[in-house]
Amino acid sequence: MKVDQKDHTITIKDTQGDLTSFLMKVTHQYKTYENHNLIIDLLQYNDLPVDDIKSFLPLSKQHRKSKKSFIIVTSDFDYNAVPEKLAVVPSLLEAHDIIEMEEIERDLGF
Repeated sequence: MKVDQKDHTITIKDTQGDLTSFLMKVTHQYKTYENHNLIIDLLQYNDLPVDDIKSFLPLSKQHRKSKKSFIIVTSDFDYNAVPEKLAVVPSLLEAHDIIEMEEIERDLGF
């Protein structure tokens, strides 16, 4: 697992290729990241099933309750197949853009 911090955002990338154990690690170490916006980088995976992406939903809900962004980045994916409460985008740049927009919305009280 590779962790990069830039300002108020942490990007977490799986380096072992096992999505289940990656999710468990992120969940167990959640207290370390809970005060930052999170980007979960899954770009190394091709053709991820929707259920694998949905497995991040409980963590996403928990993180968004604390008024922080939780974005999953993966390519080659049907973005309409996931619930609206789960933010899934095709690039890291787009993830950072969404976090910026959500920060502005929070600052304005939305």
